[in-house]
Amino acid sequence: MDTGCLSSVNIAGAKQVRSFAGQLHTQRCFTSSSVQALKNSRRTTFSSTSLVLRNKGKRFRRGLGALQVVCQDCPRPPLENTINYLEAGQLSSSFRSSERPNKPLQVVIAGAGLAGLSTAKYLADAGHKPIVLEARDVLGGKLAAWKDEDGDWYETGLHIFFGAYPNVQNLFAELGISDRLQWKEHSMIFAMPNKPGEFSRFDFPEVLPAPLNGVWAILKNNEMLTWLEKVKFAIGLLPAMLGGQAYVEAQDGLTVSEWMEKQGVPDRVNDEVFIAMSKALNFINPDELSMQCILIALNRFLQETHGSKMAFLDGNPPERLCMPIVKHIQSLGGEVRLSSRIQKIELNQDGTVKHFALSDGTQITGDAYVCAAPVDIFKLLVPQEWKEISYFKKLDKLVGVPVINVHIWFDRKLKNTYDHLLFSRSSLLSVYADMSLACKEYYDPNRSMLELVFAPAEEWIGRSDTEIIEATMQELAKLFPDEIAADQSKAKIRKYRVVKTPRSVYKTVPNCEPCRPLQRSPIEGFYLSGDYTKQKYLASMEGAVLSGKLCAQSIVQDSKMLSRRSQESLQSEVPVASKL
Repeated sequence: MDTGCLSSVNIAGAKQVRSFAGQLHTQRCFTSSSVQALKNSRRTTFSSTSLVLRNKGKRFRRGLGALQVVCQDCPRPPLENTINYLEAGQLSSSFRSSERPNKPLQVVIAGAGLAGLSTAKYLADAGHKPIVLEARDVLGGKLAAWKDEDGDWYETGLHIFFGAYPNVQNLFAELGISDRLQWKEHSMIFAMPNKPGEFSRFDFPEVLPAPLNGVWAILKNNEMLTWLEKVKFAIGLLPAMLGGQAYVEAQDGLTVSEWMEKQGVPDRVNDEVFIAMSKALNFINPDELSMQCILIALNRFLQETHGSKMAFLDGNPPERLCMPIVKHIQSLGGEVRLSSRIQKIELNQDGTVKHFALSDGTQITGDAYVCAAPVDIFKLLVPQEWKEISYFKKLDKLVGVPVINVHIWFDRKLKNTYDHLLFSRSSLLSVYADMSLACKEYYDPNRSMLELVFAPAEEWIGRSDTEIIEATMQELAKLFPDEIAADQSKAKIRKYRVVKTPRSVYKTVPNCEPCRPLQRSPIEGFYLSGDYTKQKYLASMEGAVLSGKLCAQSIVQDSKMLSRRSQESLQSEVPVASKL
């Protein structure tokens, strides 16, 4: 659900090829939002003759009579007093309360995704001067979005903000933009492949604390798993519950499928639940995904009362999230430069960084350097002199997973949908949402815009947009049998956008965990930031923000050493006559 420095965007009706490194010509996304007319709390009502909602916590049924569906954002959950939120806040406050430097460090950061912007934000909070260099002309990295000729936005991925993202939630609060998150019902909604047009829900009751609310949600749903399957699944999970973090980390060597077979969990649990969860978490199937990834997610979602509660951003990520971070950085003396592509990391004779050489011939020098680009991009930039160092050599194991994000604007309002994230349980699609309901800026009372994650995408990343849209429509015909036909004899496509990311978040296959690097590299003055670096939230927006904080923390801790290095470097460059 979290999906770019590496995007290849093909616009409907035209073939546009982009390089692997993600060169994408698009306008700057610094304009203010064009749609702000809706209030924070909205209510959208429409009638449906083909859909009936039995009641909350039950299944949707179609063809049983008329129904009024009411969509309304939910109140923000009380996250501020949770342990994880308080710990994340304490780390944030440590930058603001740290000793002010006599001379701020100039820190050069490559990449203006969440990791790079977070690194810069917290360095600026600590009194230093970050300079963020972004290769493309749009902010956000894997959160990037663009506006088409009609003024509609299309994104790199379908981004969901969870209650279990304490560092992200703190970031929103620190920027004063928490009201930009549109919280939805505390539910997980799955399509029913064997019952086209129907959905099954896991509803987490607000009155119960974790993990009881999660247990209740699972026990109340009898459409996806039988009682015997639930019991066997619970028994299989017991070692994880009793073994804690040590057990979770030890499962990195097993795929989800291998772990389930070892624990005696029925195959149907995999088919009904974990295929959808695996594709949502890392865009791959359970026979590839490391079980550690699933257990980390379950631990966060089930151990925190509001951990699995979801929110949508109220508009496009570059303007609604990234731009407030940029303004904060600039207000404290930092800089963010777009269209500034790193071509080479130039080294001193001792193997440390001399400067970042840009593709336009510019050389950017700093007291410290950070690469916050995706791991695949960074591997292309690693200097030859560093490649045999274990810290960098282990990165070969980390490879980005291909992802395709599909947007389809229809000529009518689809009725068999909901104001929430939906798990499609399709062989080709992961999750989707009707953004004309779920997002204020994209709201349209008369026509739907579906945003869908096409995954696994490895076999499709090189195919044409037309092929991808045709395959998507075939899957949508199963999800909306009364409204969508593959030949468009029902709902018709007004337009579409296909955004390809050949290398997105790193593929969380078994035995990757030991290869994830710490933010402080063995090269003095050089650091890494990114959700692939070592932190407890794996590849996600939360992981990106936390990696930025940990990177900034390492630089602040090293600030005296870095200042001393800079002074010694300056003195060594002074001519002998001047010294005399």
